[in-house]
Amino acid sequence: MSTASSTTTDEAPQPAAPAPTPGTWPALRPLVLRLHFYAGVIVAPFLLVAAVTGLLYAGSFQAEKWVYAHELTVPVGTTQVPLSAQVTAARKAYPDGTVSAVRPSPQAGATTRVLLAGVPGVDAGHTLAVFVDPYTGTVRGALEQYGSTGALPLRTWIDEFHRDLRLGETGRLYSEFAASWLWVIAGGGLVLWLSRPRARRTIRGTHGRRRTLGVHGTVGVWAAAGLFFLSATGLTWSTYAGANIDELRAALGQATPSVSAAASGDHAGHGTAASAGDAEHGVGLDTVLAAARAQGLGDPVEIVPPADATSGYVVRQIQRSWPEKQDAVAVDPTSGEATDVLRFDDYPLLAKLTRWGIDLHTGVLFGLANQLALMALAFGLILLILWGYRMWWQRGRGSSFGRPVPRGAWQQVPPQLLAPLVALIAVVGYFLPLFGIPLAAFLVTDIALGEIAHRRAASAK
Repeated sequence: MSTASSTTTDEAPQPAAPAPTPGTWPALRPLVLRLHFYAGVIVAPFLLVAAVTGLLYAGSFQAEKWVYAHELTVPVGTTQVPLSAQVTAARKAYPDGTVSAVRPSPQAGATTRVLLAGVPGVDAGHTLAVFVDPYTGTVRGALEQYGSTGALPLRTWIDEFHRDLRLGETGRLYSEFAASWLWVIAGGGLVLWLSRPRARRTIRGTHGRRRTLGVHGTVGVWAAAGLFFLSATGLTWSTYAGANIDELRAALGQATPSVSAAASGDHAGHGTAASAGDAEHGVGLDTVLAAARAQGLGDPVEIVPPADATSGYVVRQIQRSWPEKQDAVAVDPTSGEATDVLRFDDYPLLAKLTRWGIDLHTGVLFGLANQLALMALAFGLILLILWGYRMWWQRGRGSSFGRPVPRGAWQQVPPQLLAPLVALIAVVGYFLPLFGIPLAAFLVTDIALGEIAHRRAASAK
């Protein structure tokens, strides 16, 4: 008998070694993969619409300058007529409605805008912008305007389609749904790609589905930070998540402040006060603008007439490009004195970050460079979606959902990890209801389909 045989026979049998406990990532990977796959398939059409319209919106700023050049620009003159005379010319040409704001010419060769609210034929929430040559007082035309960035009809149409498919408040659910899931899809894809061995991330020499996956993953990694940003900033002014964010900011003392437009006690209610929208009551626009200039408010500015007999004028800077100019001053309508001043430097941190984030999202913070970056990011998202659908087709040749990730992935997650994960998802779902509600519906549907399949398999035996 050989030595090896004796050893094997004489030694007592050893118990089998316990199976190694899987780490955190091996337990989570099937769950992340399943969520990324199904969320991508279902949410991608909404993201595709948002990406295409976002691409068009980023390009609309330059197109607007070209399409409306006659209204926006004039030959540069030597002297300007008084602002009050410009408003009078606008009101003579367009007497309907009331003056809601006046935007003096911000630079040489630019027209003054007189904004009229309540004009028949103008959509609710929009104003009629009357463009006046500041050097001659000649009215150049009038266009509908929307929003604080002064969007004209071309940009307004694209903006509204991007925001709500031009369906009003109900349509806004689409964009909030897309923004609520964009960060989930991008984050899941990023984690899945970076967890792959480096050798399996290469594109060179690959073909078929693996090559599509390589391109999809590589572009996704480069675009991930931008996609997270678009998701976060898009949610700040959404219907439900935006309201929750506003409440949270208010609870933390980080709400956006506003200048007090109440007239001082010595002047409020005097006979010189007029009805809301009367741009020329009291000291008038030229004195009000001079008072704002004395407080350091440079162009561009917007002058809002008193809302009622007890309110003053509000002059606020409206520059959204870097550096931001967002100072505001209230001016008493009878004395022409500044009664309140609000500096952007005094905004709470979260209020500043919100302002910067929204302006960066809408392409105005860094001007043309900002718009080009957004166009590149939107185009990248379009490609990621198309590649994602191509991989789906390549995996299952277009049949059903291909070969989907098996159900029950959540059962592989250890309880000590699953419990805090569920709690975290519940909190996020509360603040982002268009993430939480669809996720709950997906889980219920998935479990129900799994149970049906299980019973069919059992009955077939």
